[in-house]
Amino acid sequence: MTHEEHHEAKTLGIGKAIAVLTSGGDAQGMNAAVRAVVRVGIFTGARVFFVHEGYQGLVDGGEHIREATWESVSMMLQLGGTVIGSARCKDFREREGRLRAAHNLVKRGITNLCVIGGDGSLTGADTFRSEWSDLLNDLQKDGKITAEEATKSSYLNIVGLVGSIDNDFCGTDMTIGTDSALHRIVEIVDAITTTAQSHQRTFVLEVMGRHCGYLALVTSLSCGADWVFIPECPPDDDWEEHLCRRLSETRTRGSRLNIIIVAEGAIDKNGKPITSEDIKNLVVKRLGYDTRVTVLGHVQRGGTPSAFDRILGSRMGVEAVMALLEGTPDTPACVVSLSGNQAVRLPLMECVQVTKDVTKAMDEKRFDEAIKLRGRSFMNNWEVYKLLAHVRPPVSKGGLHTVAVMNVGAPAAGMNAAVRSTVRIGLIQGNRVLVVHDGFEGLAKGQIEEAGWSYVGGWTGQGGSKLGTKRTLPKKNLEQISANITKYNIQGLVIIGGFEAYTGGLELMEGRKQFDELCIPFVVIPATVSNNVPGSDFSIGADTALNTICTERSLQCSVASLNAGPYETCDRIKQSAAGTKRRVFIIETMGGYCGYLATMAGLAAGADAAYIFEEPFTIRDLQVNVEHLVQKMKTTVKRGLVLRNEKCNENYTTDFIFNLYSEEGKGIFDSRKNVLGHMQQGGSPTPFDRNFATKMGAKAMNWMSGKIKESYRNGRIFANTPDSGCVLGMRKRALVFQPVTELKDQTDFEHRIPKEQWWLKLRPILKILAKYEIDLDTSDHAHLEHISRKRSGEAAV
Repeated sequence: MTHEEHHEAKTLGIGKAIAVLTSGGDAQGMNAAVRAVVRVGIFTGARVFFVHEGYQGLVDGGEHIREATWESVSMMLQLGGTVIGSARCKDFREREGRLRAAHNLVKRGITNLCVIGGDGSLTGADTFRSEWSDLLNDLQKDGKITAEEATKSSYLNIVGLVGSIDNDFCGTDMTIGTDSALHRIVEIVDAITTTAQSHQRTFVLEVMGRHCGYLALVTSLSCGADWVFIPECPPDDDWEEHLCRRLSETRTRGSRLNIIIVAEGAIDKNGKPITSEDIKNLVVKRLGYDTRVTVLGHVQRGGTPSAFDRILGSRMGVEAVMALLEGTPDTPACVVSLSGNQAVRLPLMECVQVTKDVTKAMDEKRFDEAIKLRGRSFMNNWEVYKLLAHVRPPVSKGGLHTVAVMNVGAPAAGMNAAVRSTVRIGLIQGNRVLVVHDGFEGLAKGQIEEAGWSYVGGWTGQGGSKLGTKRTLPKKNLEQISANITKYNIQGLVIIGGFEAYTGGLELMEGRKQFDELCIPFVVIPATVSNNVPGSDFSIGADTALNTICTERSLQCSVASLNAGPYETCDRIKQSAAGTKRRVFIIETMGGYCGYLATMAGLAAGADAAYIFEEPFTIRDLQVNVEHLVQKMKTTVKRGLVLRNEKCNENYTTDFIFNLYSEEGKGIFDSRKNVLGHMQQGGSPTPFDRNFATKMGAKAMNWMSGKIKESYRNGRIFANTPDSGCVLGMRKRALVFQPVTELKDQTDFEHRIPKEQWWLKLRPILKILAKYEIDLDTSDHAHLEHISRKRSGEAAV
């Protein structure tokens, strides 16, 4: 679509019909995708139909294929599973079944099909599409459809969205449902950790993943497991010896707990299954440890979807509608994928082929090839896991180089995971690693100590900052900082923190003119709930804050004053409102001037509005929102949700907006307000933040070792080039190191935000899904790519 045509998105679907179905195993986030397909489809002028019970509903027709309305997808965003049902379907595998399905679609004028499911479901859709014209010919011959109906339905467009908790589909970094499944697993691991530490136990946890080890692998990174068994990479022949030695070594170093993660499809090099019971028996027999097995099973599919999956499902749903409506008879069936943080379209059968190639490589025992085919994200996870779990930590004190690690700014969940990874990778490389307490202030005061391997044991799942963190900037203490850099022989600095970490880095660069001691390499790893560090699309801690705002687990005691029972967060608030009279909730989120949390939480929780600083608003906008809610209350949907970023406007405060809504809503709806406050910084980090932090720490330390070697001159470190002081950030699809000085031009220092922010392009989606009449700029939409090209880039997380 050309740029001139982008404003015509509202008419793109007129005269067209879309059907949406969910097939195969259910996955959390499928409902978010269905909701987005329905609402965006209706927004474009198309008619949208639910197909209940997957392909079976397509074959059976009748009441199984029903037209969807705007209200019919209300209140489903936060529900797990799939509201429209899913079923395995033998009939659709036979041509006769597909003939009946084609008849049901043609009679309703449906020529666009959105299939949300795994690779089997998507392959079935492609077969259906390739047979379409033959099926129409047969139906016409048998007199079941007219020539006119056949002409009107001459071709079928298909777009797939991958819904699978296993993340086993090649071509996408994350499938819908994977992140939520990781949430369930990590909650259980965290619970087990506390009981195991009371008793000195070994736990063997079996997670889903018959053919794909992604859940097991990321779980092991997220909880610092001692060992993981995955089907893609069977252990060496003497693995029993190696495993037992590793477990006894960790016990010797003072750990009271051993965790072993097993994918249900784990095998040895000969293809023989390795079961959780086998592992338990081995540990009991060889080491005599008290060992328990927990098989997680279908609990991994359950519960509410995570914020990540709701946003992923919503974004994918929007992209699917655009891909369908822009489709032509020559467009191949495509699948909407995630690469880094970008939506991409890939040819469906290319992805299916690579997914089959993985299975073939495993069957033929080409395991290295299988891991490569899984993609860069999987490979990155595997490399970091191997480093952290399978390398023996060095015994000797001292080391090659001395690197210091510190936290700066406000606390953010995941900081500790980043410190742990940095410290351990540093030690593995043979460096001496120091930790600095209380940020730049601690560096000036000499609150510095050496960290060994066990120092950071068990840190991955802990919230906040165990090192202590402060917002103090280094400028006024440069002399003392320089003196301590010399005193402790610090040759490199890893700074994990928020906007202050970045501005502190700039002050260190400036200070090099005055103090030679500051000419050492440093790297900033963004960690802040506000997600406002220039040079990175994501910051450690932001995902945890989003889940705190959106999902059911926090606010257990703070909102009793709302008179409607003990709420927990946006989900609970919406549920309580659904059960009472008409009610609108106004919730204030953190983030400083950065509207990331308010916008993404709005998308994940189905908000009616999200007020942010980056998108100025007037009293007229507030009026439009109130009128919108008044109209909404006349429908079957009886509740509203409005988010306000804390510094979006100094005059239109949360109290002002609450008072305005209360006055204007009199007799129509009640208003309630809630300021979430510092609870957004707390809590245990999400799997995404643990994994992201672990990989960022490892990548930063690898860079640091290279930079120190590069800067070694005449027996000392001297680094004064711009590229010796960097921010490590995720940019679109890659993790990149960018000099802090180069990021200055991209920064609004007054408001502590980057001048350009990628997520602002998601704002129109939020408004469309809340039923506002706006233009959707589709000029930035994904174009069809090819999987081989995509794999050459570095997908980060």
